[in-house]
Amino acid sequence: MPRAESLNPNLASHKGQDILVVDDTPASLRLLTEILQEGGHKTHTACNGMLALEAARAIPPDLILLDINMPEMNGYQVSEWLKADSELNDIPIIFLSGLQETSDKVKAFQAGGVDYITKPFQPKEVLARVQAHLELRRQRRLLQENYEALKKLERFRDNLTHMIVHDMRSPLVTISGFLKLLENHEAEKLSANGLNFIREARQSIERLIDTCKSMLDISRLEASELKLIVAECDLCDLARSVLEAFEPLKGDREWALDAPAEPVKLNADATLISRVIQNLVANAIKFTANDGSIRLCISMTNHEAHIAVVDDGRGIPVRDQERIFEKFGQVEDADARTGTGLGLFFCKLVVELHGGRIGVQSNEGEGSTFWFTLSASAAN
Repeated sequence: MPRAESLNPNLASHKGQDILVVDDTPASLRLLTEILQEGGHKTHTACNGMLALEAARAIPPDLILLDINMPEMNGYQVSEWLKADSELNDIPIIFLSGLQETSDKVKAFQAGGVDYITKPFQPKEVLARVQAHLELRRQRRLLQENYEALKKLERFRDNLTHMIVHDMRSPLVTISGFLKLLENHEAEKLSANGLNFIREARQSIERLIDTCKSMLDISRLEASELKLIVAECDLCDLARSVLEAFEPLKGDREWALDAPAEPVKLNADATLISRVIQNLVANAIKFTANDGSIRLCISMTNHEAHIAVVDDGRGIPVRDQERIFEKFGQVEDADARTGTGLGLFFCKLVVELHGGRIGVQSNEGEGSTFWFTLSASAAN
């Protein structure tokens, strides 16, 4: 067995960390302890598997050097016990063994090891591998801490947004109500331009109210607080109602409902599914020229219903087709950045809550097909 030599670790930041050395050979224990202590680490030792488990539970180490061939409980078994313990399973384990077959090394990694050092070992190699895995563990912990801090900030942001939007909604509804009264009862006293201004203002206010509702619902969906009100509904009826509601915004566009003659019935939350269809149709109107066309298609297989909104608008770049379903996701085209980026995210949450899928097929300049599916397993 080689003797330890004077070592100068490159990563001084790991000095002082606790390392548990497990080996049933006293000479190996002494040598490994000397190597690690000269590297600035604190060490604990155990001469068998049971003592190793007790030592790890008493003082959880930052890393374990673990011999494989030990009586009663070998290194593989010790590692499996450690990985089954929720308080110890993140401790990196470096196996030590005179076994050099590939199958032995594979078994060590399958048991939870992060590295494998064959005997007789070189002191510098041992210390270099120890330092490398201590640094990896430090980086993982730092990443986890940063992730937790980020999640905390996101929760704060979402709670603040929820509070602001909730407080905004009531005065917006009041303003919309008064504008509607002016439009309906004071029209004779207003000029044509004045009446048009009031209509434009009311429509803008209603869009803000819809945005507030979407933001509040998204917050509830993300927190799993929005419960589905499931009942039998006819997708064809929902689609017809949506198209009728959007008739004033149709302009000169051609649109059609392509659906089976018989009802397409599913058990779903009709209100939420209707809003999904509304969002997709509104999106199609927004990006389709006034002389363009929009088609709402519904089909049914033995396994699922398929709903698609097809337009011949500007299309969506491939690079943006996944991002538009993310929260606040928008296409990079500056002309298209006129929304909040919440509508499609809301659709995605609702569809997935129903166990379905959502996506888009599009080419720039060739229009888009936004589609989603709903499982037919609950259909009557």
